[in-house]
This record gives sequence, C-alpha cells and structure tokens, in this order.
Amino acid sequence: MLNRTTAGAAAVVLAGVLAPAAHADDGRSGGICKGATMFVKVCAADGGSAPGTAGGGTAATPAGTSGGSSKPSCTYTRLDPQPPPDNMFWKGHDRTEKGAVYGVNCPNSQGARTVWLPDGQAPAAAPVVDPEAVARRAAASMKLTGPAVASPRAAGKYVVGMPMWMWADPSPTTFGPISASATAGSVTVTATAKVSQTVWAMGDGTTVTCHGPGTPYTPQQGKNMSPDCGHRYQRAASDKPDGRYRGTATATWSITWTAPALGDAGEFTETRATAWTAWVGEVQVLNTH
Repeated sequence: MLNRTTAGAAAVVLAGVLAPAAHADDGRSGGICKGATMFVKVCAADGGSAPGTAGGGTAATPAGTSGGSSKPSCTYTRLDPQPPPDNMFWKGHDRTEKGAVYGVNCPNSQGARTVWLPDGQAPAAAPVVDPEAVARRAAASMKLTGPAVASPRAAGKYVVGMPMWMWADPSPTTFGPISASATAGSVTVTATAKVSQTVWAMGDGTTVTCHGPGTPYTPQQGKNMSPDCGHRYQRAASDKPDGRYRGTATATWSITWTAPALGDAGEFTETRATAWTAWVGEVQVLNTH
C-alpha cells in the first residue's frame, strides 16, 4: 500500500473516472448465486471523454468542458524515485520497457494504489478502477442485516436481579462469514464480511459488548450468568411504556477485501442494528400468614 503523501512530479487529475455500478443476483430467482457466496457483475462507465496530455503539472480536462465536472476524480503522481526492480508495483513490467509507475489516489478511498503507464501516455487517458469502491458495492450485494435476536423474546417475562441471556441466531447475512466478488474492467475484488462484535443497548442506560452471537440458554443453566453475553436488570420497567425496556443490538461488520490484479487489499466496517423489547418486573411474594 502507498502512503497518501507521495513525492515527485506534480499530479495529473483524471477527469474521466471509471465508475462501477453493481447489480446483484440474490439467488432466489433462478440466478447463479447459491449459499453464502454471492457474485456481482459490475459495469464500468467512462465519466467523460479522455482528456489531452497536460504539461507542467497542470490539470487535464476533457475537450469541450469547463473542467467543473461533479464526478469524483483520481489523482496520478509519477513516483520519484521509481520502485525497486522486483517490486510488485511494476505489474509484471520491467525497467527495460519505456514506462513508469504512478501512484493513484482516488476520493473516498482508504489508501493509495499504483498503475504502470507507458511513456507518452497521459495518465488521464488510462482510467483506473478504485478497488475499495468495487469492494463496497460487493458488500452492498451481500444484503447484510442486523442480528436475528432470539433472546430477549418479545413474549418473555424477565425478573429484576435474575440473569438475562442474550443471543442471536447466526446466519451468513446476520453474522457471517459471507463473501462476494465484483469485477470492474480487468479488476476483480473479493470481499468477505463477518461480525466482529455486537453492542447491546439494554434500555436501562447500560450497554453490553459481545464478541460472538451469544450462548442459548437451557434449563440446566439454572440461575447462572451467560458465559459470554448476559445482563442483570436492577430495576423493573414499570415506568416504561407497556412495562418494557426498549433496546437495540448493533452489529459491527468487519469487511476485508483483496484485489490480486493490483496487489492491493484493505478493510472497512459497517454497522447494522435490530430493535427489541423486554418486559421486566419484580418477583411477587405471596404472604401466607
């Protein structure tokens, strides 16, 4: 990965960006997507006509335009010095060929990347695919959701001071792992998503962070606390609407991606939440005297 701060000649701005647009098949309508792995076809559209060669470090703009395009643009910088001969940034080329390695920095991307261009070819004439943008479209096709809350149950009755076990039913789209691949131009990006943690807002001002789906309760557990995802309410919800605490379970999805053709990889996170309620009351003691 390149550092966002690059040295060398002045940058040339790409006015015509290759913008991927994804369409996903959810596997329920006779498509090719089966199980947890989903594939996305991403189409690339040129954002404008190829600009001419810019000299002296000035920005290049397409002929017949004012340069005020609202489309995002990538910035190209010729690396100086060039990478060592065995560096993967050469993309299979070598120093005997007339060309150079350029750093490419695209808006809304978490990292810079590189491209090899032959001498005499203006950087703006070679649109580059931003692999993170493609990875985000692949992630969108996964249809990630919030936790499938199994406990607390909406119909359940819970008691102050007694252990409450929280858990969610894991599935590929509610907990992961789930993968999707997307292609733009000659670049294929594979993204894999998995929930790294779930934060339970209990409705009483406290939160509980769990690093798994939680352990289902069984009668054999008696009054034991959950080993990985539990809570004790200290007061009843009698002052709450319907005598219920209203909470949320918010999952953090960690999404890693790789783009082998570019020798690039990265990670980003997304969150999904599910609302739930729990009736919590006091133990009623019957006086027999």
